[in-house]
Formats: sequence, C-alpha cells, structure tokens
Amino acid sequence: MNIVEIRELVESDLDRVMEIENLCFVAPWSRDDILRELNNNQFATLLVAVINNEVVGYVDYWITFDSATICQIAIHPDFQRKSIGSMLLEEVIKDCYAKKVLNITLEVRESNVKGINFYTKHDFNKCIVKPNYYSNGENAIYMMRGVELNG
Repeated sequence: MNIVEIRELVESDLDRVMEIENLCFVAPWSRDDILRELNNNQFATLLVAVINNEVVGYVDYWITFDSATICQIAIHPDFQRKSIGSMLLEEVIKDCYAKKVLNITLEVRESNVKGINFYTKHDFNKCIVKPNYYSNGENAIYMMRGVELNG
C-alpha cells in the first residue's frame, strides 16, 4: 500500500468526506454538520487520512478538559481493512496523550459489529447500552478506553 498521510481536514476535503460519510453511515451527517464541526466547534479536531492526494478516511473528535469523545470515524469502503482506521485512531490517542486527556469515549450502533470489534481491538471497553439512542430507535453501545500510548 502507498504511504498514508494524516493531516487536518480542510474545506477542500469536504466533497470526498461527504462521499465517505454517505457510504459508511446509516444516518450520515450533512455537509453543514461537518462544516459546523470544522469552523464553529472549538472542541472539535478533524483529521483526514490521505493516499496519493486522495482522502480515504477521516475522524472527528472532541476534547473537553480531561476527556475526549470520538464523534465520527470512517474509511472509504475501498480502503477498509488496511489499518487506516487504526492509524487515525492512533493519531487521536497521541493527541489526547499530549493534552493529558484521561479517557476517550464513543457511542456505536449496537448492530455495528464491525465497529464494535474495531474499538474492542483498540482497548475500548463496553460500558453501558444507551436505549433508543439513535433516531431510528436503535440502541448505542457506550465504550471507553484510557489514554496510554501503545496500550
């Protein structure tokens, strides 16, 4: 595989990010949602994974005080299972470690077995089920991990 570059998301990445969003999520965010995260959310960090100048994945996460929340992480289906999601997640963990964040949390659809397995592989633990969390009534699994490098 070619070299993967991880960098901050810029507005010119939005068309490709929207394509990935629509391919990967049951209830994708709108372009305005992502623009709001990028331009108006002081807690949000958005990173993209790029191969040969093409965005192949992205992550949006918030850091508030000593806690972080992963809002979205997605890899274009053509590039899944190539460790790109793991690379993005490692960048999140490194940033959180540098900023003295203690825990990273997220919600994942109960039906998203692939996502749950990905997070479990990266030391996230299932904490609770949030009933009817999503707009279609689906439950969310709330997951958390501590912030330690290589852990």
